[in-house]
Amino acid sequence: MAATAQDSLAPLRSGEGKKDEDRDEETEYSPFYGIEKGAVLQEARIFHDPNLDPRRCSQVITKLLYLLHQGETFTKKEASDVFFAATKLFQAKDPHLRRMVYLCIKDICPGSDEVIIVTSSLMKDMNSRVELYRSNAVRVLCQIVDGQLLAQIERYLKQAVVDKSPVVAASVLVSALHLIKHVSRDQAAAELAGTADAAAAAAAADAWWPSKAA
Repeated sequence: MAATAQDSLAPLRSGEGKKDEDRDEETEYSPFYGIEKGAVLQEARIFHDPNLDPRRCSQVITKLLYLLHQGETFTKKEASDVFFAATKLFQAKDPHLRRMVYLCIKDICPGSDEVIIVTSSLMKDMNSRVELYRSNAVRVLCQIVDGQLLAQIERYLKQAVVDKSPVVAASVLVSALHLIKHVSRDQAAAELAGTADAAAAAAAADAWWPSKAA
């Protein structure tokens, strides 16, 4: 059987025209070979460990995301359990794990009730000194926020759009496109108008301020 993106059980590559024993040695299998949802959900319990292993946690999140993108469905309880467990990973300082946590929260967020739980952690990251945290927190928050919470994060979006880091400022502009698609157009326009005003004011201030070269 030829290997495809949907077929995690098939070899990635095998030798052709060689003896069987040589072919068995050279065959490469998908790292997700034999993966099962139940087993991965059991593994996700390590998110509760007091002494987190960033590498292992990242591997479990990778498996969860793989299952989701392969069409696997999670019940409301399963999604909620994984989501709440993933929020505990914000205490870890490993930057790679933090990026995986952002992806996990964005893709597994069960509903508006759970969003409230993680909002405070994301807002804290939006005020972090780490550029990676600020930019990704903006993207994730705008992905999972609903109309009720949009007004609460407007102040943070205004701060982010005038951030000295172009990566952070750009993340707000990209996130605005998502808000327009997933929140009522009138509400999105009203909330983002203030963000646009903040950006315009910052641009005007930069234009007025004498350059160092002058």
